[in-house]
Amino acid sequence: MSDSRDRVGTRLAEIHARLREEFQPLERVAVAVYDEDTDHLTTYVHSTVGAAPLSHFDARLAEFPSLREVAASGRPRILSNPTGIEPRSAAARRLLGAGVRSSYTLPIRDDGHLYGFLFYDSSDPAFFTPTVEKRLWIYSEMIRLLVVHALGPIRTLSAAAKTAREFSRQRDEETGAHLERMSRFAHLIALSLAARHGLSDEQVELIRDLAPLHDLGKVGISDRLLLKEGMFTAAEAAEMKEHVAKGLQMVEVMIREFGLGGIAHIGMLRNIIGCHHESPDGSGYPVGLEGDAIPIEARITKVADVFDALTSDRPYKEAWTNDAAFAHLRANAGHLFDAEAVDALITARDEVEAIQARFREEAAVEK
Repeated sequence: MSDSRDRVGTRLAEIHARLREEFQPLERVAVAVYDEDTDHLTTYVHSTVGAAPLSHFDARLAEFPSLREVAASGRPRILSNPTGIEPRSAAARRLLGAGVRSSYTLPIRDDGHLYGFLFYDSSDPAFFTPTVEKRLWIYSEMIRLLVVHALGPIRTLSAAAKTAREFSRQRDEETGAHLERMSRFAHLIALSLAARHGLSDEQVELIRDLAPLHDLGKVGISDRLLLKEGMFTAAEAAEMKEHVAKGLQMVEVMIREFGLGGIAHIGMLRNIIGCHHESPDGSGYPVGLEGDAIPIEARITKVADVFDALTSDRPYKEAWTNDAAFAHLRANAGHLFDAEAVDALITARDEVEAIQARFREEAAVEK
């Protein structure tokens, strides 16, 4: 968990403790953040009495009609009975199973942007009276400011990342579709491996957002190489490998120009760009790192990237079938590719194919 997230989590716990001195049945306060580009909600911080009912939660806002209404209207939502908490969703079922019987939800907005939602949960079905709601207002405003301040640098990093990604899209429309797909493949893998590798919700989200920048340095590679049909010569292959160093140089420029040096997880971006061609057996480049010496975010990115490259048409090859690509990953797991990441991707085959269908269809519509 990043320093900023730790601070928000600590302050949230302090606010929750103060509220429980006055309102004992308030068992949970939580914040979920929203990504406008993907329509995804993910857990950010929470303070919960007892076991946490939601961990590594990730879902599309479109799946929650009442939350969409909260976002659109700006008004709070009060649900005061078990059947009112959107019971068809897995998240609602888990909350109900944990004893939640009423919920109070507010949108977190700033400067016209939706940052996410603030949730108060209670085991008392009639807890959120007008008196309680009025008392919560000042605390809600404190939490909103904490979240907006903490997420500001991350939003700046995401904006810089999107700008850089556009350079790739302008050079090759398939590259744009590739980045969209592999970003989501990386997210699937990261979600699967999060508990095992101690990845926070924020880190999982950042892997999704930053993985598409893995080949940022190719902006500095000539079209003569990028669009070449056929195999590279040894000299051309060596020139192509320079995109890693070029990418790291570009990252340092982004960090300096956008003032991103203080972001706790900025190292993840360096790791993804600098290590996504490393291999567990030490045969990769540019350093020849082995096994766990390769950062997990880079291992995840490599599997997501290679799978999509294999299953996509390129000037020098036709697309492989998913079966053939999965077989290649499996055969080289532990050597060229991280075995856990390979297993996670193959296990999520249904989601993988849904992502492929979605972005191929969108590309066809655009054309």
